[in-house]
Amino acid sequence: MQHTRTWSDVYGSARALFEGRAGGHAWLVAAPPELAAPLAGALAAVDGKGRAALVVHDGLTPLLAALQEERPRGVVVVAEAALGGGPAVTVAEQYVEGEGAAYQEGGEFPAWTGDTGSDGPQAECAPASAAALLGLPVVVTTPAQVAQTLTDWMDRTPHGR
Repeated sequence: MQHTRTWSDVYGSARALFEGRAGGHAWLVAAPPELAAPLAGALAAVDGKGRAALVVHDGLTPLLAALQEERPRGVVVVAEAALGGGPAVTVAEQYVEGEGAAYQEGGEFPAWTGDTGSDGPQAECAPASAAALLGLPVVVTTPAQVAQTLTDWMDRTPHGR
């Protein structure tokens, strides 16, 4: 996929858009800042149709905004370890002074099951729970596996790759 645009959102999160061949679906890759460095290269290496939006977020409110804006077919959450699912989580309410906007964050987020077709370790993952809150399919993987995970998911999706 070709990197076509980079910008910051109202919350100060870094955003980037990668576009593949015509057709396909919209995907979203969500990562915390400390795991984001290799992701532009990983997404550029994906050979597929559609587009992949990258959001490097600190907190769930910027992620929820990106999910609602992008309306992706699925969400790839980048974490320290790949997970197959996780329990509901409670994020403590807090007031955040973002770079572009101040906002209130926190709340209850549901349990989630990964859309990988295979079992994996179960653990809390607030970004995956945020995707589940909006009814979006989600996969949690490591930075090193983002390109392969997205390619595999596209291959399992009709008109995906």
